[in-house]
Amino acid sequence: MRRLSILGSTGSIGKQTLEVVRKAPSDFTVEALTCGSDIDALYDQIVEFRPKVCSVVDDKKAKELSPRLKDAGISTEVLSGKDGNIACATLESSDTVVGAIVGFAGLEPVYHAVLSGKDIALANKETLVAGGDIIMPLIREKGVMMLPIDSEHSAIWQCLKGEKREDLDRILITASGGPFRGMKRSELENVTVQDALHHPTWNMGGKITIDSATMMNKGLEIIEAHHLYGIECSRIDVVVHPQSVIHSMIRMKDGSVLAQMGKPSMVLPIEVALYYPDRGPAIVKEFDPFEAGLSNITFEPCDTEVFRLVKLAYEAGSRGGLVPTVMNAANESAVMAFLAGRIGFLDIEKTVFETVEKMESGISGMDLTLEAVCQTDKDARIYADEIINGKIKV
Repeated sequence: MRRLSILGSTGSIGKQTLEVVRKAPSDFTVEALTCGSDIDALYDQIVEFRPKVCSVVDDKKAKELSPRLKDAGISTEVLSGKDGNIACATLESSDTVVGAIVGFAGLEPVYHAVLSGKDIALANKETLVAGGDIIMPLIREKGVMMLPIDSEHSAIWQCLKGEKREDLDRILITASGGPFRGMKRSELENVTVQDALHHPTWNMGGKITIDSATMMNKGLEIIEAHHLYGIECSRIDVVVHPQSVIHSMIRMKDGSVLAQMGKPSMVLPIEVALYYPDRGPAIVKEFDPFEAGLSNITFEPCDTEVFRLVKLAYEAGSRGGLVPTVMNAANESAVMAFLAGRIGFLDIEKTVFETVEKMESGISGMDLTLEAVCQTDKDARIYADEIINGKIKV
């Protein structure tokens, strides 16, 4: 039985993790839940799963939740803020932490969870993009497991099972292509928030959906795969596969290609991670190749001249150090500004490029510590916000 602390339980991945728990209650216990501010959803989850402790980032919302639980006769302890997240991530009674907080905010709780000896089921790309050079050595030092939940990285992980890493030639990360597949750069000038949020395949939160529209999500996954599987970014390809049936592939040194297929659902990769090294019960409907449209599978190259953030991610991942931290921070700031209607779609890319160019020389050679990563993230957001606010001309 796995004892879970779920960080970001009211988001898409968190809810689907609880769906897995709900289908197999004898295999899991929920020890801790955290959210940003959605205390209504968190309250319902607490009523159902009765964790020992919960945390709400918004302190005011946490104070609203406590009396509601008390009135319902529920003894779950309510914590708040960053310290509350860390407390849930390091809770003694849990053995596995599901990292489903969106963005850089997910890094620090995962870092402390690893320090305390927890296995990590990771959905948060930014943890390894911004802090992979400190997280992965710590994983090895503590002898804990990093269990990928991202559908692409779960697919790669499953394909690699039983294979020798020295026999791996390339990783082929598949991409749906997002809502703007096949468009020219000139056509992206007038993209609206509503356009960008209309993903053809996946139902995700706002930030992740915009990353899919810019294709930055694939850039983040390149760097994530580099850290997870110890392979150079130059040996990782992005393959556009609109049908989203093949979730990723690997090519071996003898030329063989191994692929993992399934429905476009996050429930299965979550289940694969939480039951590892075993296989759990059939929770989602079985994959049927005749329903899946396998007669119409197509592959296309990723156009990095249209979606230039992918090219930047290759460069940032190859440079390593704190460069990916800067790239990730600038992207988060720019995406939030776009969602708020403060900048245009292509301004996301401009902001990220300019921030990386400006800060790269200043971070060269810095020690890779959690403190350095957090400070660099903060500095990059300040610089990106200055660009967004027009204080610095791009």
